[in-house]
Amino acid sequence: MNDKKYGTKAIEEAKLEAWDNASPDRDYTIEISYPEFTCVCPRSGYPDFATINITYVPDKKVVELKSLKLYLNTFRERAISHEAVTNLIFDDLKSLLSPRRLDVVADFNVRGNVKTVVKVSL
Repeated sequence: MNDKKYGTKAIEEAKLEAWDNASPDRDYTIEISYPEFTCVCPRSGYPDFATINITYVPDKKVVELKSLKLYLNTFRERAISHEAVTNLIFDDLKSLLSPRRLDVVADFNVRGNVKTVVKVSL
């Protein structure tokens, strides 16, 4: 008997997906905010919480939003630093979409009286 909830299964099977850009001949900006991001500090094991902001100018592809949500949820129990996770999200989106411009900003909540914001840009 498998007691996993459907959401847990969906996150385990998550894969970023791209769709064709309906207007590839035009520059326009897509802004995505994901305010419920979590991962785990690799040193302490404590949870880290952040808002992930993604801004990009697509070329031929756009990210499918449900796949992005599930992909971002795959980090919730993963031990990874603020810098590493921001760069990994950036690299995965860049590889998937080959956008004209891409910015990923991870705005982490204060923990231990320290505030961290990591920005990666193309």
